[in-house]
Amino acid sequence: MKKSRLLSWMLALALIAGLLTTFASASSGSAILDEMDVNAKAAVLVDPNTNEVLYEKNAHEKMYPASITKVMTCLLTLEAVDEGKLTLEQTVTASSALHTGIGAGASTADIKEGEQIRIIDLLYAALIPSANEACNVMAEAVAGDVASFVELMNQRASELGMADTHFANTHGYHDDDHYTSAYDIFLMCQEAMKHETFRTIVSSKSYDMPATNMHPEVRTVHSTNALISNWNVAGYLYSYATGIKTGHTNESGYCLAASATKDDRSLISVVMGCEREPGTTGSNGFIYFKETIRMFEWGFKNFSTQTILDSTKRDIPEIEVTLGKGTNYVTLEPQGEITALLPNDVSPEDFEFSYTLNADTVEAPVEKGQVLGTITATFNDKEYGSLPLVASINVEADPLLYYVDRIQKFFSQLWVKIILVILLVVIVLLIVRRLFGGRRRSRRGGYSYSGGSHYSGRRRRR
Repeated sequence: MKKSRLLSWMLALALIAGLLTTFASASSGSAILDEMDVNAKAAVLVDPNTNEVLYEKNAHEKMYPASITKVMTCLLTLEAVDEGKLTLEQTVTASSALHTGIGAGASTADIKEGEQIRIIDLLYAALIPSANEACNVMAEAVAGDVASFVELMNQRASELGMADTHFANTHGYHDDDHYTSAYDIFLMCQEAMKHETFRTIVSSKSYDMPATNMHPEVRTVHSTNALISNWNVAGYLYSYATGIKTGHTNESGYCLAASATKDDRSLISVVMGCEREPGTTGSNGFIYFKETIRMFEWGFKNFSTQTILDSTKRDIPEIEVTLGKGTNYVTLEPQGEITALLPNDVSPEDFEFSYTLNADTVEAPVEKGQVLGTITATFNDKEYGSLPLVASINVEADPLLYYVDRIQKFFSQLWVKIILVILLVVIVLLIVRRLFGGRRRSRRGGYSYSGGSHYSGRRRRR
């Protein structure tokens, strides 16, 4: 019994420790970040000018994009216009393929087979009332057929870094093989918003489509984005909204990619997989519009651009200088600056800075501005960038130290050492030869004298 009770206590303590570890690891280092939670399956809020992510929730999780897909279709069409393959005023004819991949109940602008319609009108039809058939007509105009256009969509997604995306159609009508992620939608919208025509369209409340051969009267279409227009859903207008696109199917839930500009700051948000508040009717209960507005206001209110690092930073390690005149070290300073959009409860003092030097020492002369290493700024395990570390002053070389060092380095070279050893060996051999060679000559001299004595004796016998 005691053992069982002890085991229970141990398991309880382990569970508590695990929970504490989880909570601790979940902390971002900012109360502003930790307190924010968006009521969506996936969401992201990004500064499109710096690509800084202010908020993310399941940002890379597989999701169905529904009609937000139309952003890619219109982006490719506008790029074809930029390349001169089409013009905005060009008239194309809708073929029998205009309903490809579209099921019952899909949104439409009532474009008919054989209808002659301009490219600009197709763009408005796709982005304002979310007309599915308009996307297929544009696809044929750009690529010749719908299937080839879908291939272009996937190719462009890859080029934009949309690693979580695969397109199966031009409009977003549900297909299990047609998916993306909240962050990928941001990348797509960021690119599309670079086009002035796109920005104009997605910020429009309505549009008058001119009469055509199939529609003798002007058709007025209205935006499905309640941040822009009250036509479909009222009560969610957001004065700073500048776009972008709604989406909804039973499988995707309610989705919205939106943009807003306030006080010269722009943000792009994406919410996906939202539900409608139970029991609501009419314009009530559309969480995806409410949460998008809340996320924008949170981003505009709680973030500011701060300078994390610049040349004014001190407390940077010095680097030793050899052969220097008047000093044996040089101070370093960052070259340039790092700025970031940070929560207002985070300051540069909260950052950690790590240093990497190119070498432990540097030989004089050293020029002011000479790169000697790098410095990296980190907060909560996220790197915010690196800057070169440069010498803050000039350091001249000491001529005497320089020449002494050069002499030492010359004689420390292997090939010089080998030559010196060879010379030493030659000198020793010469000395040895001289010593032992002299003794041999002495012996030869005695033998010659003995021979001379013998010759003299022979002369006397004569």
